[in-house]
Amino acid sequence: MSREQFWFFHPFRVRYSEIDGQGVVFNAHYLTYFDTTITEYFRALGYDQYADAKTSGIDFHVVKSLIEYKAPVLFDWELDVGARVARIGNSSLTFELAIFLKGGTDALVTGEVVWVYTDQRTHRPVPITKSIRDSIATRELHLA
Repeated sequence: MSREQFWFFHPFRVRYSEIDGQGVVFNAHYLTYFDTTITEYFRALGYDQYADAKTSGIDFHVVKSLIEYKAPVLFDWELDVGARVARIGNSSLTFELAIFLKGGTDALVTGEVVWVYTDQRTHRPVPITKSIRDSIATRELHLA
């Protein structure tokens, strides 16, 4: 994955509490970086997922997460985490994510997260609304 594939980035600085005994970011923290970046991605689109879920009773559930470690990420490094929607299905969104050194071009870590839009009473998938699709399509031109 290359930096040019992303329109959205969220910055992080690796904190001491996020590294393991080897001095590398502990594996579980990458999912936190990805989740936070996806939240900020939607904020940048003007979509308030939390408010929408409270009002509609429909929310996204993570059904798949994949992380590929290409290089170690170390304490105090400044990072840019890129996020994009790679695919929209009937009820699912597939996000591609990548972690870069601040301003860097080579992905240190890549990932994929799949969400399913789910009725919170029945826990069954429902179609993603046109307004969510349209909001994503304003920035993800490959999906238009």
